[in-house]
Amino acid sequence: MLSDHGADKHRARYHSSAIDVENLHAGQEFEELPETYTIFITENDLFKIGKPFYRIERVSLDAEGELFNDGEHILYVNGAYRGDTEIGKLMHDFCCWNPDDMNYDLMKETTRYYKETPEGVEIICKAFEETRREGAYRAQVETAKRMIDGGKLTLEEIAEYAALPLETVQELAGQKTA
Repeated sequence: MLSDHGADKHRARYHSSAIDVENLHAGQEFEELPETYTIFITENDLFKIGKPFYRIERVSLDAEGELFNDGEHILYVNGAYRGDTEIGKLMHDFCCWNPDDMNYDLMKETTRYYKETPEGVEIICKAFEETRREGAYRAQVETAKRMIDGGKLTLEEIAEYAALPLETVQELAGQKTA
């Protein structure tokens, strides 16, 4: 399910600026920045007004709210919205498990591919396994960091208990590997 976690205003600002950095190269004029959209799909109605989406734009407070028009746009899509609109139907499809109940053919076909064909199932299984491995590795690293901070074990013991290579534990401890 979609989540509101991570939909903080500061995260929107960060991602929007990161997009700008990636789209302007040394020597280019600032006016060459393309128009950008940072889109967050949240589980709930973040602004609690019942709209399908919310547009965030910069305005001049001293020019009677005139739009700044710098080409940066932030959208928060209400993932709970189920109105009879394109966005309402799309949010339904995003949360729908059964392709037969989906509104959009592309979503139906894609969901069927990943759920019902051997190739699609294999791709999804590999993606879930990779995600599981990454989560397990992060947990091992966090465990090692706590043990390092505790200061009661040698780095060799920490590596053994956290099931990490000694070199990784040494790097976490800020030591150079031999």
